[in-house]
Amino acid sequence: MDLTKTITQNVRFALAEDVGSGDLTVALIPVDAMASAVVISREDALICGRPWVDEVFAQLDSRVEIEWRVQEGDKVAADQELFRLRGTARALLTGERTALNFLQTLSATATEAKRYAEAVAGLKTRILDTRKTIPGLREAQKYAVSCGGCFNHRHGLYDAVLIKENHILAAGSITAAVTRVRPYAQGKPVEVEVESLSELREALAAGPDIVMLDNFSLAQISEAVLINQGQVKLEVSGNVCLDDLRKLAETGVDYISTGALTKHVRAIDLSMRFF
Repeated sequence: MDLTKTITQNVRFALAEDVGSGDLTVALIPVDAMASAVVISREDALICGRPWVDEVFAQLDSRVEIEWRVQEGDKVAADQELFRLRGTARALLTGERTALNFLQTLSATATEAKRYAEAVAGLKTRILDTRKTIPGLREAQKYAVSCGGCFNHRHGLYDAVLIKENHILAAGSITAAVTRVRPYAQGKPVEVEVESLSELREALAAGPDIVMLDNFSLAQISEAVLINQGQVKLEVSGNVCLDDLRKLAETGVDYISTGALTKHVRAIDLSMRFF
């Protein structure tokens, strides 16, 4: 996944949002004043977002030196040093919040993904994210999900077909929806969401690539796997929680998707201090 352009755009937008016409407070600091700072984690986490931090200070002042003490994807403990900075005091102060915002959010996403990935370790089921991401940070969060050991569902409306309840109602039926989409979705995966075993049977007859079992009970999922007999890939979605994850995976489904990886995250607590 080449994120070079995404990182540059993310950081440019974030700095414009935060700095605007100029950082009024740093005007009290002499232009040539130099400073050193250290950033630490206040809690256990999986670190993700180093390239965004680097880009923040690169855009503000290319002379800022960053000495990382951890690698992308490393597990860290509370009070562990993450990186040190050396440069003009103004650049360090102006970039602090933007840099930490990226690092705390992406590390939180990766940390949550790691928990989900570990819950199904040893099983064939892959845990997928969804499009329920922070606006403007979809590619960044999907990258963080991968860092944590989970996998990406479609990135947007352009790279896969997902026929959901309202599409089916608008088209008239599952069969009609799949039939109509095939001619212009060539080369793209076609997935259908179903809400019952009878809809599953209709979907299987229509021949999609993937069927999403929406809000099925554990017993219904097991029955769906038997009905499917490996004809298509099966995905479980809806009210997925970490405590139930392994039981869901043990039914033999191919995928479990959950928005919790990206929309329920709580930012990791980080701190920057001058020394």
